[in-house]
Amino acid sequence: MAIAVDKVMGMVMDRPVVIFSKSSCCMSHTVKALISSHGANPTVYELDEMSDGKSIERALVMLGCREAVPAVFIGQRLIGGTNEVMSLQVRGKLVSLLRAAKAIWI
Repeated sequence: MAIAVDKVMGMVMDRPVVIFSKSSCCMSHTVKALISSHGANPTVYELDEMSDGKSIERALVMLGCREAVPAVFIGQRLIGGTNEVMSLQVRGKLVSLLRAAKAIWI
């Protein structure tokens, strides 16, 4: 399983925003839309379309995600899932995190 965790960390390296998602998950869609609405262009991995998606899901849970998707990394740091991202938005902190990660400029 350590290999899968290393793979996840490699997938988020050097990318300002990464979202691990499933194409059929409405909450994943909502989080992707929210982050994109701020002008960010996240790297999205659709786990249900990847051959090793199940092992990546297990690695995300090992890294601290309560649920495997959506799993959002901003500035190579695990932010969490829907609840955490929405909480940041409501508190007015999401934009500053995106700016700090150089995902948006304004």
